[in-house]
Amino acid sequence: MATAARTSSVESCRETGCENYFQIGGVSVQLLGNRNADVELLPALEPFRANGVSPDIRVRVEWVQSLPIERRLPLFDSGTTWRVFETGSGLQFDFNSPALGCEPYKRLSIDGRFGEGTLQMSKESFQSCPREADPLEYPLDELLIMHRLTQEKAIELHGSGIVRSNGEANLFIGHSGAGKSTTTRLWTAVEDVEVLSDDRIIVRRDRDVSGVEIPCEAGRSASKREVLRLRDCSASRNNLSAQDDRKNKMRMYGTPWHGEAMFASPNSALLARIFVLEHGHGNVITPLSSSQAVAELFARSFVPFHRHEYVDSALEFLQELVNAVPVYRYAFEPDQSAVEKIRDFHD
Repeated sequence: MATAARTSSVESCRETGCENYFQIGGVSVQLLGNRNADVELLPALEPFRANGVSPDIRVRVEWVQSLPIERRLPLFDSGTTWRVFETGSGLQFDFNSPALGCEPYKRLSIDGRFGEGTLQMSKESFQSCPREADPLEYPLDELLIMHRLTQEKAIELHGSGIVRSNGEANLFIGHSGAGKSTTTRLWTAVEDVEVLSDDRIIVRRDRDVSGVEIPCEAGRSASKREVLRLRDCSASRNNLSAQDDRKNKMRMYGTPWHGEAMFASPNSALLARIFVLEHGHGNVITPLSSSQAVAELFARSFVPFHRHEYVDSALEFLQELVNAVPVYRYAFEPDQSAVEKIRDFHD
């Protein structure tokens, strides 16, 4: 009976089409397919579900019998699971896994603006696979968002975003091992903070989809669009008035791609400061010049390096970011004194 009901549901879906939506860092994605399983959100993406939004990226999932091995030289090869090729209209991403054979088990073809794409899944690759295919499983979800950010004033940074109860939001960036997860644990041990992510944060201008700045105020009347925006601002409704007065404000967003501390929030907050983490003695905070700050942030950013225009876009935005938000080097000791130093710090 259950099997028959499921089959009926799938057949109905084939007639009407299935869809799902999620939003990460202000970028909304619509998944389209013929089966519920093809558009079902993974557990990591479920908190980022955003039904009813206007999609920035639309991806249609299709099943084909097999996907031939691409013989051309790739534009970029990750060396592990994916390669990207240039096409006449955009890019093609091929995904491989030794467990699923030599041929690609899925292929994303997408336009140059990362707005419309088709994700082909290989039936042959999954014939003997014991699990259901997850079309958007990592790293495809991050690749989609990361590449779309190149078309907007935004960037993904290797960092931990921590929002205090008074609304003060600080971003602690660093390479692996620099102390992001340690910093996160130190803060959550002594204060009721919201951690947007302990590993990857997206930063962009604080603007709505129409390009108009919106203050995040609790309790105001709102249209449908504003309701969605207020939900997005929930981590920063109590932000300090000094931040609200800042021109060209920047906002940081949580992502699903967490680190060791396992924090991943769909919320966002107006960004007060950025600290570049490094291990040291005495908890020393040193302001960075504009050029120093851009270099440090760029070294800890997730930018597709296979096209110069993507790099140029990232550097241009980082310059805007460091002009709007103060950036410091923080040589810290891994104990509670590191938290107290930030608590007592004033720009």
